[in-house]
Amino acid sequence: MSAEVGAHSTAAPAITPDELTQAGEILAAIEASFSARVVGQERLRTALLVALLAEGHILLESVPGLAKTLAASTLATSVNAEFSRIQCTPDLLPSDIIGTQVYDPRNHTFETQLGPVHANFVLLDEINRASAKTQSAMLEAMQESQTSIAGVVHRLPVPFMVLATQNPIEEEGTYVLPRAQMDRFLLKEVIDYPSIDQEVLVLDRIENGTLGRDTHAKAVVGHDHVSYLHSLTHRVYVDPAVKRYVASLVAATRDNALPQELRAYVDMGASPRATVAFFQAARALALLNGRNHVIPEDVRALRHGVLRHRVHLSFEALAERVRVEDVIDSVVKTVPSP
Repeated sequence: MSAEVGAHSTAAPAITPDELTQAGEILAAIEASFSARVVGQERLRTALLVALLAEGHILLESVPGLAKTLAASTLATSVNAEFSRIQCTPDLLPSDIIGTQVYDPRNHTFETQLGPVHANFVLLDEINRASAKTQSAMLEAMQESQTSIAGVVHRLPVPFMVLATQNPIEEEGTYVLPRAQMDRFLLKEVIDYPSIDQEVLVLDRIENGTLGRDTHAKAVVGHDHVSYLHSLTHRVYVDPAVKRYVASLVAATRDNALPQELRAYVDMGASPRATVAFFQAARALALLNGRNHVIPEDVRALRHGVLRHRVHLSFEALAERVRVEDVIDSVVKTVPSP
């Protein structure tokens, strides 16, 4: 597969059928490599690919043991990217993530040692166990794609993607992510338990040797292919009516725009960053589905991933055990589709 990336102007040309075919071949290779290692988890695979194409970051939430680390490392290996895993703990320091300067007594100089965040795919395992100071150290990296060590700016590699996980149980001794940092994740995906058939398939693969500690994913595409997919994602067409639909959906989560029966349940609606996230993720999903244009169904399919960490429920909603996904679904129903 070739990966010739053409420069696009402000008025980007429409994606051609040949380009769609080539993108489909690249994505199919990545998906096949992913599925060979990760059983089931189709929603997780789609969310990871959307975040990759949209050049965003993703927050994964689930109980332990649902293949979050395996999924992240498999995706990284499939695109021949450098992968690093950071286990977050309360004593983790910002310098443990971004790097620091170390004195070299032989040369009487300080040398910069870059931290594990300087990789293509960075897994922040149990991010809510890191202190607020350490969590904030990721803000510059996630938003600006750079870090600062001793006043010197170090650019992060391309592609760069943060995959953070958090455990919804055992919340004692954890630090809730600030809203400002939550908003910087393009998507938040909640991972469910696999089915019985899928768990049996995991055992079968371990038994026949296709899955286990000694098996590793193989690179099937390169960085040039990922850059090619990025360039195509930027050229996916979004009709003005769909843009207005996106903006209307986000606006409907705020204050007086909420349906009367939901106002007591929502403490704060989504910010304009949610509108941008919808726009970017919808273009990525359209390309993933083999289209050169976004349709309203793309937007609705992303509603939970984009909004569940941006719509903040009130104490009353938490007391009545109202799910944020149910609130989002009710809001979406009130906005006319183009």
